[in-house]
Amino acid sequence: MSINGYQDLMQGPLLTYLELSKQIGGDIATHANLVNDAFQQQFRYIQLAAVRSKPLQAEEVQLLAPTSEKISSIQQYREKNRASPFFNHLSAISESIPALGWVAVSPTPAPYVKEMNDAGQFYTNRVLKEWKEKDKTHVDWCRAWVQLLSDLQAYVKQYHTTGLVWAGKSAGAPPPPPGGLPPPPPALPDVDFANMAADDRSALFAEINKGEAITNTLRKVTSDMQTHKNPQLRQGPAPFKAAAPKVPTKALPTPGAGVLPDKPPVFSRDGKKWIIEYQKGNSNLVVENAEMNNVVYMFRCRDSALTVRGKINGVVLDSCTKCAVVFDNLVSSVEFVNCQSVQMQVLGKVPTISIDKTDGCQIYLSEESAAVEIVSSKSSEMNVLVPNGSGDYTEYPIPEQFKTVLNKPPTGLTTTPVENKG
Repeated sequence: MSINGYQDLMQGPLLTYLELSKQIGGDIATHANLVNDAFQQQFRYIQLAAVRSKPLQAEEVQLLAPTSEKISSIQQYREKNRASPFFNHLSAISESIPALGWVAVSPTPAPYVKEMNDAGQFYTNRVLKEWKEKDKTHVDWCRAWVQLLSDLQAYVKQYHTTGLVWAGKSAGAPPPPPGGLPPPPPALPDVDFANMAADDRSALFAEINKGEAITNTLRKVTSDMQTHKNPQLRQGPAPFKAAAPKVPTKALPTPGAGVLPDKPPVFSRDGKKWIIEYQKGNSNLVVENAEMNNVVYMFRCRDSALTVRGKINGVVLDSCTKCAVVFDNLVSSVEFVNCQSVQMQVLGKVPTISIDKTDGCQIYLSEESAAVEIVSSKSSEMNVLVPNGSGDYTEYPIPEQFKTVLNKPPTGLTTTPVENKG
């Protein structure tokens, strides 16, 4: 049943995704072949689980290695093709393909698949936004991928609710040592308690019947032995109290460029895309003579400033720290992803500003951009500065805290921002 269910998954939504990827072609088709290899490898792992007992942990890691390598190759392909015009497509797959790791998750593998599906939704939404008016095939491609992971979640919930099901019992018991098992311990000698000597029992009862005199042989605790009178006796570790083991702590990831790798700075143009990477302390970055369909992509830069002259399609800042961008006009949007302490200023018009996983974003608007739409998620310390006509700016914070209540009668939810009046 489990194998048949996975075959239905591969012959249904997976096949639809592969066919649409082939229609689009290019990097998407190549990426889809890697995805197909990963699903094929997982199918072989599920077939193995159906005919044998669960292996020991060391062997299980070895058996999962091929699937893990396929997932890594999918993610590495995205990193090697950041200049691809289909970068958002590649990112949508790379962010959610770890869903195939459900085979190593227990006791809730199905929610894990959903979590990974949601992780790629940011990029699938960007694909939909970019291509819904250009080519419907890309819209169908997005829906096919999301549907594939949704069907995978349903499959896991039905056949492997608390974890991958293995045939037979666990192989957790080690094999017997060479030479066979050791002989059993010798049996205790039989004792006839009913025929014990009367003298033995009478001696025991005589000791009990002494009353208070039974304590005469006990040692008296003197004042120099008492801990409440001698604090020095309390020094040292408490008896029978084991020290708590030190658990190694792992720092949580923070937005921004982090520690810049030892890579040379990049400032180049690849077709319609301007690529600016690994710039540090450069405040004279200028993009000019760009065309309206061009996109500027700024990645892992620190303490740098970028000026974009003319009208282009869009600007993206990815994993940048303490950077600023100034531009004239944009056709679509400016986006901040995984950044820290960034600023932007629009001199003309921008339709949309997108902020995701960013801490600290100052947005300086022009009078022409009063109708801008700002979309934010998982971000903090965001402020919008609007010109007030006197040559100065009025600052408005973007809400970070929200209150959700159930409608009465229950017809859904209502969410409103919470204003900090402190």
